[in-house]
Amino acid sequence: MKDITEKVIEYQPEIIKRIQELIQIKSIENTPKEGKPFGEGVDGALKFMLKLSEELGFRTKNGFGYYGFAEMGEGEEIVGILGHLDVVPEGDHTTWTYPPYGGCTENGRIYGRGAVDDKGPIMGALYAMKIVKDLGLPIGKRVRIIFGTNEETRWEDMAKYKQEEEIPVCGFTPDSDYPLIFAEKGLLQFQLVCNKGSSILLTGGTAYNSVPDKCSYDFQNNHVLLNSLDKYGYQYNVDEETLTVLGKASHSAKAWRGTNAVVRLCMALNDSGIQNEAIRFIAEILGEDCYATGVIGQCEDVPSGKMTFNVAKIDFNDEQQVIGVDIRFPVTKKKEEIVAAIQKSVSKYNLDYREIDYIAPLYVSNLHPLVQMLRRIYEEETGLDSTPISTGGATYARAFENFVAFGPLFPGKEKMAHQKDEYIEINDLMKSVEMYVKAIAEMAK
Repeated sequence: MKDITEKVIEYQPEIIKRIQELIQIKSIENTPKEGKPFGEGVDGALKFMLKLSEELGFRTKNGFGYYGFAEMGEGEEIVGILGHLDVVPEGDHTTWTYPPYGGCTENGRIYGRGAVDDKGPIMGALYAMKIVKDLGLPIGKRVRIIFGTNEETRWEDMAKYKQEEEIPVCGFTPDSDYPLIFAEKGLLQFQLVCNKGSSILLTGGTAYNSVPDKCSYDFQNNHVLLNSLDKYGYQYNVDEETLTVLGKASHSAKAWRGTNAVVRLCMALNDSGIQNEAIRFIAEILGEDCYATGVIGQCEDVPSGKMTFNVAKIDFNDEQQVIGVDIRFPVTKKKEEIVAAIQKSVSKYNLDYREIDYIAPLYVSNLHPLVQMLRRIYEEETGLDSTPISTGGATYARAFENFVAFGPLFPGKEKMAHQKDEYIEINDLMKSVEMYVKAIAEMAK
């Protein structure tokens, strides 16, 4: 639609300027203060967006510092756009080519922490609402853009929102990939614990959502173990009395891309006769099969593919033995059945199951009107294949039912979220704004 394209071009300089200003607010979670549950920076970003929303002519609300929203239109039902203003830390800023909180523009890109995750896209969505309003596109529902503040850690913002506010009947989050993500695997994190001390001292892994790339053992110059490592072709380093097996890190959701150092060390220990029941479970039942068919059997479905099973952490000391696991299970499978299978398997090795975290899967059928509508808009605007995709990761769409992730990253483009020199391409963002205008108008008919 020509009017939409013209309006996007008209607003482009203002959109860029506002994104730059938002990036310049260092909205990393920090020390809570009264009315500012996630610290000064996050609160500053929330207030910035609410003030801007008022200037653009929207009704606004600050939800106790946990969330905010801007709204237009009338009607009993609400359709929603959900994005977040908090960002992950920049890490070593000296490794950045562009200042992480500068909002620099160069080479057709806006650089800075949050440029693509999620400040650029949520700003684009806000201006898409403004364009719907300016053009007088007919809407019969309320349209609400929700500003989250705690997406990068614990989602306390959405828990508070759901306690206090009306829930949109459907919507999207501009916080992932195109064409759209309609299926997100269930996330289950747990420990397998033996409450007996171990003479075999092991440590490895730093986070549940990462395949561990190192695992260390109190070595004591055991040449049988070295022979086992060499036999398997595993990489390792020896430093005085510590042996460290090396792997390759990867996100747990894509465990097959990594090489699990914890599993490799346990397999070599078991092979060389250095064993306990926890080591035997990893080496004999699990092995380097990140799909855990020895534990669960075949666990997969058509929408989302195979379950992944990542031994993310291990800590064997003189008090207890703890294995930390992250699994991403298919959207049509039941958590209870998976847990029962795990408990049956590990009980033979005197390991107890202790749940740490759980996020239910997201699955919006390909036949759902929202999915069909977004696919049509994407095809009309890009000419590209709109077949929905699944992921083992967790997008903000999981906060509500009948929500999906829709952009902003186009197929084949570099994934810069959480990376140094994070950026968003301006042309891609403006194309997203055009699609968001159409999506908002269609949802709110």
